[in-house]
Amino acid sequence: MFSTALENLDLGAKGLWFPIIVSIALFLTLCFIPKQKMNMAEIYIIFCTVAFVTWLSDGIVLRVFDLIDLGDPDKPGLGDILSYTFIPPSMACIFLCFLDSRNKWILVVLFTAISFLIEVGMESTGYMDTKNWFKYATLIFYLITFAFLLPLQLKIIRQR
Repeated sequence: MFSTALENLDLGAKGLWFPIIVSIALFLTLCFIPKQKMNMAEIYIIFCTVAFVTWLSDGIVLRVFDLIDLGDPDKPGLGDILSYTFIPPSMACIFLCFLDSRNKWILVVLFTAISFLIEVGMESTGYMDTKNWFKYATLIFYLITFAFLLPLQLKIIRQR
């Protein structure tokens, strides 16, 4: 049983080091940045919600339509777990911790660029295969997420 679990972690995946380093760096950044614009309850709710949506979209959009593969496509490896559980939620919370009306569009562009660079990094290290679909479409998704969806989610949480 233990050897099967280790095997399923896909520890030999090409480029696995990239999602590990990015996940750790982003999560540690989230832990140590000033949290003046969000309280811990808001961070917890945003983190969990974004992680859930990321896993849900992996299950529905990416698996059903087979748009990307992370590591070995037949194994739910450690890189998959870290990539879905820590990278998007950490990015969302860090973004919202710095967001205010004066810097919104600067942060939207910055975090869109960072997200895209992480995606390009995962692909260039060999960990992610986009299967030649139009990867620049993700820029639109990142822009919509950072400009509208995350601020809306925080606004809804604060109305409770």
